[in-house]
Amino acid sequence: MTLAALLAVSGCAKRPDAIVPADIPMQAYTSYGCNELAVELAKEKANLAAVSKKQHDAATGDAFGVFLIGVPMSSTFGGDNEGNVAVAKGKVQAIESAMTSKKCSAPAG
Repeated sequence: MTLAALLAVSGCAKRPDAIVPADIPMQAYTSYGCNELAVELAKEKANLAAVSKKQHDAATGDAFGVFLIGVPMSSTFGGDNEGNVAVAKGKVQAIESAMTSKKCSAPAG
């Protein structure tokens, strides 16, 4: 019984804040100017917020699924967005690093 519970919990979707950013090289953005970087950063932060919400919902669904029927429903049926969150976090970090290296002013907000 304990082993089954551990297996079910280990298959659950992670909370977005527990997901490590993917390693995206800053060089992917070094050809961009400061204005282009600011636009890209805003777009990627919006994308990160969207996929983080989906991941949060998947993690919550998994918690309820495991509690009610012993199965992490969201992860089982493709609701886990861990990879998308990791990539979005990595892109945000890479863009911010490129902005720092170019001495761009930080965008408002």
